[in-house]
Amino acid sequence: MLITLASVDDSAAILDLQRLAYQSEATIYDDFSLPPLTETIEDWRSQFSSRVVLKAVDQGRIIGSVRAYQEGKTCHIGRLVVHPDNQHRGIGTQLMNQIEASFGAVERFELFTGHRSAIALRLYERLGYRVFKQEPVHDRLTLVFLEKRP
Repeated sequence: MLITLASVDDSAAILDLQRLAYQSEATIYDDFSLPPLTETIEDWRSQFSSRVVLKAVDQGRIIGSVRAYQEGKTCHIGRLVVHPDNQHRGIGTQLMNQIEASFGAVERFELFTGHRSAIALRLYERLGYRVFKQEPVHDRLTLVFLEKRP
């Protein structure tokens, strides 16, 4: 497996992967209108002008991705996805380590996930992220914001 910068040409494949990977999240929250499921190809392509987008490729196939951008001294990380057939093999950890390394001059990293996303929360906590706030979205979903200081 190789982790590299994604290009705009990878948009369709990453968007398809994102939609597949977020099906389990949508099921947990009984909400199939989550933003990762409703993003369009145009939304995704527009990310490349303001975000660093990484992809994990295995045997010529994109099996994971993550994106981030810097605002002030904070790196905002989002849309960490790994193909369901490749989960629990350390790919998410490798993507997170690589995206953090891409923003070496920041004072903190920030991300969020849903309160019922136990696997994601465990991963982020194992990587050194700590909860700093929670924000209700609706009666089935509360966003949990986590941060890490290098």
